[in-house]
Amino acid sequence: MIQPSSARPGPDSLLHLQFPSDPQVSPDGQRVAFVLTRTEEEDPRKPDPAFARPRYKGQVWLADENGTRPLTHGPGRDGSPRWSPDGQTLALTRKAGEGGAQLYLLPLSGGEARQVTHLRGGVQDVSWSPDGAHIAFLSTADDEDKRDERGEARVITRPRYRFNGRDWLPERAARLFLLTVASGELREWYAPEVEVSTCAWLPDSSGVLLVGSASHLHAAQWQQEVWHLPLGGEARQVTRWNSAIQAVVPHPDGARFVVVGRPEGQGNTEHAHLYLLPLDGKGDPQRLDPGHDSPVGNLVGGDCHVGALPERPVWLDERTLLFSSTVRGSCGLFRAAQDSAGQWQVAAHDHDPQAVIAAFTARGGGVALIRERADRFPEVELNGVTVTDLHARLPFPGRTPQRVGFATELGEGEGWVLLPGGEDPAKVPALLSIHGGPHTDYGHAFTHEFQLLAARGYGVCYSNPRGSVGYGQAWVDAIHGRWGSVDADDLLSFFDRCLATFPVLDDTRTAVMGGSYGGYMTNWLTGHTTRFQAAITDRSICNLLSFGGTSDIGLRFWDDELGLNFHRRADALRLWDMSPLQWAEDVRTPTLIVHSVLDHRCPIEQAEQWYAALTLHGVPARFVRFPSEDHELSRSGRPDRRLTRLTEYLAWLEQWLAPEKVSASPEAVSR
Repeated sequence: MIQPSSARPGPDSLLHLQFPSDPQVSPDGQRVAFVLTRTEEEDPRKPDPAFARPRYKGQVWLADENGTRPLTHGPGRDGSPRWSPDGQTLALTRKAGEGGAQLYLLPLSGGEARQVTHLRGGVQDVSWSPDGAHIAFLSTADDEDKRDERGEARVITRPRYRFNGRDWLPERAARLFLLTVASGELREWYAPEVEVSTCAWLPDSSGVLLVGSASHLHAAQWQQEVWHLPLGGEARQVTRWNSAIQAVVPHPDGARFVVVGRPEGQGNTEHAHLYLLPLDGKGDPQRLDPGHDSPVGNLVGGDCHVGALPERPVWLDERTLLFSSTVRGSCGLFRAAQDSAGQWQVAAHDHDPQAVIAAFTARGGGVALIRERADRFPEVELNGVTVTDLHARLPFPGRTPQRVGFATELGEGEGWVLLPGGEDPAKVPALLSIHGGPHTDYGHAFTHEFQLLAARGYGVCYSNPRGSVGYGQAWVDAIHGRWGSVDADDLLSFFDRCLATFPVLDDTRTAVMGGSYGGYMTNWLTGHTTRFQAAITDRSICNLLSFGGTSDIGLRFWDDELGLNFHRRADALRLWDMSPLQWAEDVRTPTLIVHSVLDHRCPIEQAEQWYAALTLHGVPARFVRFPSEDHELSRSGRPDRRLTRLTEYLAWLEQWLAPEKVSASPEAVSR
């Protein structure tokens, strides 16, 4: 395997890192089980020196009063640790070789993990019943789809048939299975017509609450509902929500539950909030976070999140709900508590404005979480004590970004600059990086890519233009119906402030880069200004019309974002006006195009159109296509492909931002 070098850090520095995920606090609140994912050769016994094959391997670890140590030592990927209610057994999943991950039970008193499922489709969303008698999980069981291998036709009759990260959706939705722990009996409990996204046990173990859609068309429109499934009865729809639901959390009294989701009937641009509803379906929802103008959950982008990151709210008692929320580039824990007058108020529980809590669980008076900072790698904490030392594995020093504000009609926006270290007074190239979403956030998460670019001598400028989350609903709404307008103004205003504030940044050697919506904005800006000497557009969008009919979210996305749709004649010209492809003839910026073949969120046809257009107009372009990867390549793709992606980034920047490649004073031509 390639060995990382600390002399001049390269993409292979990624191989040094171990990624923490899925911190699960024990029932007594005094222990935490979590997953560490490392990178190793696929077959260490037969490594080919000329062809490294780094792959992810996962172990379950335990931290308690005796220290931090591995619990499993399997050759594959172990994950999803789940405590039994008595704290004596850990359920976990193990994936080794081909096929899905299987369910195992590990006695914590000693002994080997015992495999309890042998399902070809594997298991997911594992949860113990509160009384410890049952374990529920979702699985496609032994279903197989061999049509592609056999060369058979695939007949499509549903509006959503492919999905990012999964490729073809199965003909039958995953079923809910029930394992009786004492006897080992396993049975299919519930077979939904449309996929279930998550489930949660009621506190008395009498059944579960499920989140799913009423029909395939509702699913394609991101309209979900909550269903009640008793142990010995039929599933009953409880809500008429008609909007996206991220999680469902039963109240301790068993008669109510909390929905984490966008407001009833609202779309993608709305913040997710907390709503309390009665289980009998009678009565209106009550919002538990009134006045909290930030979304529930962590939306701060980072590239060191490999594995599950739980953030489902937790009841601390019958009047207090603990949840995470994104606020101005940070994510912390907050409490929604009911006062003596019956009113719900929100207060900070554990919120560092310079940090991100990427995952948490709470139980038995204890809290386990993963915390990171822009200059500090993610670490696992138990009750305020850090139980890992993963930052020490960094092969180069973590640099601290500096904040830069910029003015808008809605108030001050913010961003950051990550500068190279050292005493060299020479000017450095300046990179403008644009986040995806658009309703996500840059901020205080550790980003290996940014740190690597800074270590290689680049100044990285990144910000939260209007449309980003964490700055209030009005900030998000500011780009509704007008992508490429005030968001573009904010990005360029911020970049100009960076160049003016930090004289070390060379305004004659600049590049613009971004992924997903950030790729869209990269394409848009290079079609409207020649100020950048290089561009990197990753998993991008260039044609809003074709996106609508090819993306796994295309049936609804433009309605939410722009109030338009690709299939309406009256909207087509407006969508075309906002498509970078219309402006391709004005692009002069050498562009690296990076895309993944199985990206169904921003389909690869977008990259193909952009490459063809730039090539026809004589713009230097390089198109890098990754097989078997999806929209998440940069964050959790196969390690060797992540290395290739970063290698391509560095080579392109070094090619076009070298001093001899740029003119002394490029003219910015903006329409």
